[in-house]
Amino acid sequence: MYTLDPRYAPAPEAVLITGWQDVASHIPRAGAVVAVDGPPTVDWTGLRAQLEQQLSVRETCITFLDMRIHYAAPADVRRRTERAEDAGDPYFCKLAENLLDDCFNSLPPAEPPPGGVLIVYGPGAALVRHDLLWYADVPKRYAEGAATAGHTGVNLGLPHERADLRRLFYIDWPMLDRHRDTLAHRFDAWLDLQEPDYPTMIDGAGLRATCAALARHPVRTRPYFNSTPWGGHWAQRKLGFNTNARNTALGYELIAPEAGVLVGTSAHDQVEVPFQLLCVLEPMNMLGPQVHARFGTSFPIRFDYLDTVGGGNLSVHCHPKETYMRERFGWPYTQHETYYVTLADTDAKVFLGLREDADPEIFRKQVQESSTDGVHLDPEDHVLAFPSEPGQLFMIPAGTPHASGAGNLVLEISATPYLYSLRFYDWLRPGANGKPRPLPYEHGFANLETGRRGTRVARDLVQAPRTLRSGDGWREEVIGALEEMFYEVRRHVIAAGAEATDDTQETFHILNVVEGEGVMIETAAGDRHELAYAETLTLPAAVGHYTLRAIGGPVRVVKALVR
Repeated sequence: MYTLDPRYAPAPEAVLITGWQDVASHIPRAGAVVAVDGPPTVDWTGLRAQLEQQLSVRETCITFLDMRIHYAAPADVRRRTERAEDAGDPYFCKLAENLLDDCFNSLPPAEPPPGGVLIVYGPGAALVRHDLLWYADVPKRYAEGAATAGHTGVNLGLPHERADLRRLFYIDWPMLDRHRDTLAHRFDAWLDLQEPDYPTMIDGAGLRATCAALARHPVRTRPYFNSTPWGGHWAQRKLGFNTNARNTALGYELIAPEAGVLVGTSAHDQVEVPFQLLCVLEPMNMLGPQVHARFGTSFPIRFDYLDTVGGGNLSVHCHPKETYMRERFGWPYTQHETYYVTLADTDAKVFLGLREDADPEIFRKQVQESSTDGVHLDPEDHVLAFPSEPGQLFMIPAGTPHASGAGNLVLEISATPYLYSLRFYDWLRPGANGKPRPLPYEHGFANLETGRRGTRVARDLVQAPRTLRSGDGWREEVIGALEEMFYEVRRHVIAAGAEATDDTQETFHILNVVEGEGVMIETAAGDRHELAYAETLTLPAAVGHYTLRAIGGPVRVVKALVR
């Protein structure tokens, strides 16, 4: 059965504690500065109140310093972190390269009171002189939810302003991630505050030991589905996700910048650790030498679900080409994608590539009329539509117009960048004001690939499987590979009771069970990890040789790797 909360044991030497009383007991008795850093979405006021309450019984003096009151003026924060050329773009901006220091004019002095302790808390706390460093965290999904709801205190350096999703994605998160990653090697503790009244904490050395172990064994991140206007209901009905939400649209199986790994012994005794920390702390073991040399500590492939079963069509869109992505948006590699059709209604479609007779200027004119005047547009006048056949992989190199139609469960196997959908048409779906949502079609047409169309789309982007190797009761197929895309997609087809062999060969593999009950994976080191239907698993580069044994009947397992 699909596991909603895959969990891994902490390293034997790790110390994991729960509750504010135990957390506060790790504050030194006297003569120390404790820095508690973390993102703005942490309930910093609640953290201070809880620590004050627990430490009030001490006879020593405990003082607090809130870094947020030392932010530079909002106008200065914006001037330093927002590029002038992005001011007129309501959709995107270039990824911020700023350090967190740019949110401050100067840093406050940090000295403990005589015989006591100073607790410095809030984003940037690690920037002041300190004796002990904690990192308090809530996963990014909390920040996105708060921003969508219009809360204040979400954006970095702007504690009293209404949240701005655009700023959160492209300015705050790059700055916060860079800051957190530089601290990872010296955390004294990691504090999980998803439940503000019931914190969990793991010591820094134990966290690093746990990450070192996870980077040598198969690991699955915590899955999560969000809701969108086009979302379907498959994940609600089949997996039990978000049963009270309006739908389950985008399933975060493995999107490295937001993914987390649960470490603990139970749902009440666990911390959620960013998957990215494994790549930062253990890049050679996680990524392998060649991938690390090429991508740094960025994990370059993502797996997610697009659930439109009982939902609507996705917007027709494309993604930035390499040069545009690098120069305009700041990502060093671009957003190539693939769609693997896991399930589909009988009349479901995948929109992909231009028709042979498509005229980009007529397409642009109709898109403009649709965006400004709400005029209906039939995408099939310009874009090809293919029947959704379960088991088919559709290749979507950057610049290719595409969309998953209603009635599909698509496993999206793509490059990691995921925030740059350049939409042409969104089926006149209304925004909050009741009017059709504005679309970034100028970006789309600046990246539209007009050369690959008609028969070339079917030939190049809808590929037939090619057997790569085989054994007794199994074979491995290449189901999607293009010269311009840095990764390829393969598939293991394993008969009931059969066992396939594989080897990471110093690069990571990502697996997903697309048909059948599941597989048992066993590594050369003796690790055993069961993987059920629809689940995604990362095998770090350090795993090496492994086997896949079908559970129950025959099974198919999709695999992605850097070429």
